[in-house]
Amino acid sequence: MLLPFRAFGKWLSQAVRHSPTLTPPPSASLRLALAEADLPAPLRACPVALKYYRRLHDLDWAHFPERDPHRAWPGPTPTYPRAAYAAAYLVKLDAPLRSMSDLRQYLLDHPALACLLGFDPAHLPSRKHFGRVLRQFPNDALQFLLEATLQALTDALPPHLRATVGDTVALDTKHILAWVKQNNPRVCVKDRFDKTCQPTGDPDCKLGVKARANTPPTVEVPTPTTEAQPASQAVGQTEAYWGYASGVCATRLLDPHGTPIAEVVLAEHTQTFDRDDVTYFHPLIEAAQRRLGRAPRFGALDKAYDAFYVYDYFHQAGGFAAVPFVPKGKHPHRTFDAAGLPRCAAGLAMPLVTTHFDRSSQVPHEKGHYGCPLRHPTPSGQVCPLAHPKWDDGGCTTVLATSIGARLRHQLDRDSEAFKAVYAQRTATERLNSQAKALGIERPMLRNQRSITNANTLIYVLINLRALGRVRAFYAQRAAEVTRRVG
Repeated sequence: MLLPFRAFGKWLSQAVRHSPTLTPPPSASLRLALAEADLPAPLRACPVALKYYRRLHDLDWAHFPERDPHRAWPGPTPTYPRAAYAAAYLVKLDAPLRSMSDLRQYLLDHPALACLLGFDPAHLPSRKHFGRVLRQFPNDALQFLLEATLQALTDALPPHLRATVGDTVALDTKHILAWVKQNNPRVCVKDRFDKTCQPTGDPDCKLGVKARANTPPTVEVPTPTTEAQPASQAVGQTEAYWGYASGVCATRLLDPHGTPIAEVVLAEHTQTFDRDDVTYFHPLIEAAQRRLGRAPRFGALDKAYDAFYVYDYFHQAGGFAAVPFVPKGKHPHRTFDAAGLPRCAAGLAMPLVTTHFDRSSQVPHEKGHYGCPLRHPTPSGQVCPLAHPKWDDGGCTTVLATSIGARLRHQLDRDSEAFKAVYAQRTATERLNSQAKALGIERPMLRNQRSITNANTLIYVLINLRALGRVRAFYAQRAAEVTRRVG
């Protein structure tokens, strides 16, 4: 009878002895936020520590969103704060280091760097814990770092150019292959492209198709003949993968003469690979608008974004969306009168008969039903000059979104110099995707969506930090040339 009480007493004594502390650990951002002259001498003497101090110092570490200080910190001793892990992951990407084991060894080999980031070199987290924290990291905290890079980039520009940042944006997506055997053509998988057979290696990834623009999709999706050949290399083919996609909203930073200095990321968003490209538009553009403090006026997007609400957004902002036209429906090309009414095949303006609200669409919106102008609002007594097949059934009808964007996608002059100038800036996302690929975004050695989402955000933070270095170097060189000419 006494055994249960003894066990309870043992548990109670251990709970009291190892009760969580309510005091958070010292912030890892303290050293990264210091001025370089205020760094401890051992850190300034280490070239590696000094290199990453200069790379990461511009982030707002002093206000990095740590966990709630009123929550108990588990364990007999405080754990390391989030800022230390975020900085370590950026070092891993920049080094570059392939795995968490390599990251831990790198910190062991450079104890001054570990101290700079906020770790105790004698008590570094295990490689499993590094991976665990990446999986559990709140993405909002990493988005804070991405926003901090934009502030630093804006501050690095001359005052008269800061207001133009983000005036023109480009949107695109980058496919990401899941780390599963279904993406390896050398492994025999019975139901490789069966979307109902979820890969055991990644419970979150989804099956999607990456089609090339220069050829229509084939009925059957061919099996890759190489090691998960990227779609960017599969010219004229349509390929399927299990994985994710990263959407990015980017802009160019220009010098006073209008020459591009660098491409930077305004916003990024990660989803599973089964989502259409156009589903990235609202999350990306809303985040970009919030960070810029205003709506971008011009957008450069590919044909996947040929949707009325895309045109409507940039029109409301005072510009336009440079998007290739995609013929849709039975009447791919429409004309409109001065009042915005669609014209029928005979060239007559079709009056609005009724409206309804479409809630089944990806973006709920109002649709208008337009009828034959010879029948509505009252019969005119005239006969259709084209003898339309539906004349005896009430005349021709059409259904369009009542948004002005539904009309603008037909009326936009895609041969104008203004359209071509904006659309040419879509290459900004292609260069950013190339940089992200070099940092390993296409083949992450991770097995869940949360880790991949966080890794993607960190990749774009590092890309912006590198762009910040180029911008500062450019203006430093200009200042030196001016000084040399004056002297």
